[in-house]
Amino acid sequence: MDILLYLIPIALTLGLAGLAGFLWSLRNNQYDDLEGAAHRILLDDDEDEADEMSHPK
Repeated sequence: MDILLYLIPIALTLGLAGLAGFLWSLRNNQYDDLEGAAHRILLDDDEDEADEMSHPK
């Protein structure tokens, strides 16, 4: 029963840390572009590198 004196504050601390991390991610616009990563995987990076090599800036 004494273990509850340790486990309850640890659980509350971890829960608050998770909530703080979630709120931080909302404030820093981490969820703004949900479609971008899905579309970015379809792009061919080899063509971009070839264009940069043939037309240096």
